[in-house]
Amino acid sequence: MLLITPIPALNDNYIWHLSRDDEHWVVDPGEATPVVEALQGASLNGILITHHHFDHTGGAATLRKRYQCPIFGPASVKEVTNEIVEGSSLTVLGVPLSVWSIPGHTLDHLALIFEEQAADGTTQTHLFCGDTLFAAGCGRLFEGSPEQMFHSLQRLSALPPTTRIYCAHEYTVGNLNFANTIEPGNKEVTQRLAQCQALRAANKPTLPSNMALEQATNPFLRCGIAEIMQSGAHHLGRKNPDGLNEVEIFSSLRDWKDHF
Repeated sequence: MLLITPIPALNDNYIWHLSRDDEHWVVDPGEATPVVEALQGASLNGILITHHHFDHTGGAATLRKRYQCPIFGPASVKEVTNEIVEGSSLTVLGVPLSVWSIPGHTLDHLALIFEEQAADGTTQTHLFCGDTLFAAGCGRLFEGSPEQMFHSLQRLSALPPTTRIYCAHEYTVGNLNFANTIEPGNKEVTQRLAQCQALRAANKPTLPSNMALEQATNPFLRCGIAEIMQSGAHHLGRKNPDGLNEVEIFSSLRDWKDHF
């Protein structure tokens, strides 16, 4: 089985370290030094990148120079040696990897989806989603439209409920505070907030998440829920959500979260 561990970097980033036997890969290395330290003298076999923002790419050039490893990602990242796009498929650490285009946060954003076969014949899906889907939240719209981000999130949310979600920032407590504000009747949000606050107080990560948990507590995946629609309508200055579609509710929530 893959061993997947977070490497804290910058202020609140996670670089994800994937290993099996003596092979090592990382996802979105915003810094090089934490990766070198985590490898403890081992070699780095490859780098995967979800999008071009510097906090996801800043360590890539240094790591490539040190380890002479390939870098897979969108062509917009100058350090990339092997471009990957929607529909690309490759094998990393002996596990099939599929690539989806999920624009919204940026136009070049990719999802990296591993389908790992367990010994009992079941499949475990691992999703590396950068800054598109967060635990209990989603990324800001720096380049894409609300429609693009909404559809990207809907596509990701259709992955199996057991999908493990490895996003790139420790934003969970703040996101859950927002979720609790717009859907105060959701007891699962309240419970998750308390659990995540305890984890952070112990200096432990709140990640990975899973898709079932996101579907139950992430307001950006729940834009059709009555209480959330009502909150979104109020943010738009309307008494009720009559005539509003889910994309419009999503756009209202994203604008609200930007200033929360």
